[in-house]
Amino acid sequence: MNYNGGKWLLRRLCTEAKKLNLYQKLSKLEMTGGTVTHTLNQYVMQGKAIRKEELERCVKQLRKYRKFQHALEIMEWMEMRKVNFASDNHAVHLDLVSKTKGLVAAENYFNDLPPQSKNKYTYGALLNCYCKELMTDKALAHFEKMDELGYVTNLAFNNLMSLYMRLGQPEKVPPLVQDLKQRKIPMAAFTYHVWMNSYASLNDLDGVVRVYEEMKREDGNEINWQTYSNLAAIHVKAKDFEKADSMLKMVEKEVKPQQREAYHFLLSQYAGTSNSGEVYRVWNTLKTVSPVTNLSYLTMLQSLRRLNDMEGIINCFKEWESNCNNHDIRLVTIAIGAYLSQNLYDEAESVLKDAMRRRNKGPFFKIHEMFMMFCLEKSQLDGAVSHLEAALSEVKNDEWRPSSEVVSAFLKYYEEKTDVDGVEELSRILKTHNFDDSWLKSSAEINQIPVEIAK
Repeated sequence: MNYNGGKWLLRRLCTEAKKLNLYQKLSKLEMTGGTVTHTLNQYVMQGKAIRKEELERCVKQLRKYRKFQHALEIMEWMEMRKVNFASDNHAVHLDLVSKTKGLVAAENYFNDLPPQSKNKYTYGALLNCYCKELMTDKALAHFEKMDELGYVTNLAFNNLMSLYMRLGQPEKVPPLVQDLKQRKIPMAAFTYHVWMNSYASLNDLDGVVRVYEEMKREDGNEINWQTYSNLAAIHVKAKDFEKADSMLKMVEKEVKPQQREAYHFLLSQYAGTSNSGEVYRVWNTLKTVSPVTNLSYLTMLQSLRRLNDMEGIINCFKEWESNCNNHDIRLVTIAIGAYLSQNLYDEAESVLKDAMRRRNKGPFFKIHEMFMMFCLEKSQLDGAVSHLEAALSEVKNDEWRPSSEVVSAFLKYYEEKTDVDGVEELSRILKTHNFDDSWLKSSAEINQIPVEIAK
């Protein structure tokens, strides 16, 4: 045995274990409580060095799983510790500020940056914020400024294309592609994908084919499983399941075992073609080649829901529940919806009680609304009111109010039962929990239910 090689391997394994340990601590803060600052400070106090690369990896993973607040707190801790930021670190920080504190805070962060940090990365990050918020005028003005500074890249064009797609203006994408080509900016796979989708949105499937053929001819090396998945999704939406199936088979040829995202896509799209056999085949394959995560189970449950396979949903949920380490309310929501759709109220309530026991805290607003809708449809007013009060008791900082669907369901119930006093009772419940009930009176008037709400 090579002794030096053995020592190197031991050091490597210890380093990897340390990294995993720190990320695990940070990723579980939502469940365990505590703060990022305290966790990192405690880690350092224990004599464990934290390298900048390790913190960046944690930020990347937390962003991937949409834990933006904790990712931002890591960046803030790095700044407090005077860790030198690279050219793209400020861009990541700006993006996280936008996601957690809003666009104005992101603009202020950008404006306060020193001149040397206002580079193509931070300019690009702010453009992305404008596009995500559908602020067309600001996005275009910012793009022009980037153009003046020589900061326009393929990514900047991609952001504008995505903006127009989200605004329902796909006809504006092809001219942007032509502009990009005239500038001789290299095309990326994502650019081709958005270009294809613009033609698909215009019901021009011949246009989609032309883009795909150009991609094969001009940038064949850019074609990957995501290209085939994009084409498959277009064909699924067009109800051309034969072409969709051929594209899905191409995805399977390209996918590598560690690419869980590709398997998740296959599950969703095979469900879209109503092919339950392929859904279960891909699911079983995924479980043999890659560790399944909460997101894997969520995708499978959503696929089974799309297939209306209630037995499959219940079996899959029970399998997840028996193996999960990190409880995920999204899976609970799907399971409860499946039970309620089969009029299995007691089973649904049992799942909710178990979720509340495991998590020890909410909120469970969406689930309570599902129960309210179910109870009102079954003329079980007491149950609906009970879940309304439970949801109201969880509200903090005006983070939730009954949806228009729930309010309409209550008002419809009162109307059908000719229970005018019921609206006043609903108003009383809202006021008990310090809710403004003025919108309730408006809803009652819209539904033509005469009511006098006590002031």
